[in-house]
Amino acid sequence: MAKSQPDLRTYIEQTLLKPEVDSAQIKVLCEEAVQHEFFGVCVPPYFVGEAARYLQNESVKLVTVVGFPMGYQSSENKLTETIEVVRQGADEVDMVLNIAAFKSGYADYVLNDMKKIALHCHRFDVLLKVIIETALMTDEEIIRICALATEAKVDFVKTSTGFSTAGATVHHIELMRKHLPDHIRIKASGGIKEKKFALDLIYKGANRLGTSAGLKLIM
Repeated sequence: MAKSQPDLRTYIEQTLLKPEVDSAQIKVLCEEAVQHEFFGVCVPPYFVGEAARYLQNESVKLVTVVGFPMGYQSSENKLTETIEVVRQGADEVDMVLNIAAFKSGYADYVLNDMKKIALHCHRFDVLLKVIIETALMTDEEIIRICALATEAKVDFVKTSTGFSTAGATVHHIELMRKHLPDHIRIKASGGIKEKKFALDLIYKGANRLGTSAGLKLIM
């Protein structure tokens, strides 16, 4: 029996994080997400309050980013960002891993960075995703980060910011799924512009898709 094709709308976080985004574009993003019944939208922290008003009483989830896009802010700064976006109505937070600390060998700092944000998010029933920027990591580093993320009790591990040298790959999704427990989900993001690629990522273990091409994927 042929495998039934998943409904991509239930996976898509329609994303708009470019620096020149304006209020009008955020309004359209939210309206389209509601119209097409996407899982969620991902917006810059500055627009969380505005997007929350547009999505009030809607099923579309509101996602934003913290420590974006480089991840090398201090834990205190990331926590301050997190407190503010949660207060304004974010349902999920995508925090960039401190790549600089990880590459320097400070695994304990990276672990505590994730734990601190996870504790605050979970206090308000907000999900935490940790962006690990797979394009900058070796397979061995990705495996190690998966172990740290598991210990930190994050909800998702996410591949990419979309601002680095490459985005999601099938290989990295497979690797992450192999080295994460079932209860920690995976968000693929970066460069997801074709339906076949989106489906391949899902079939290999992605539970969510961060993309600016959501409308194209469902056509």
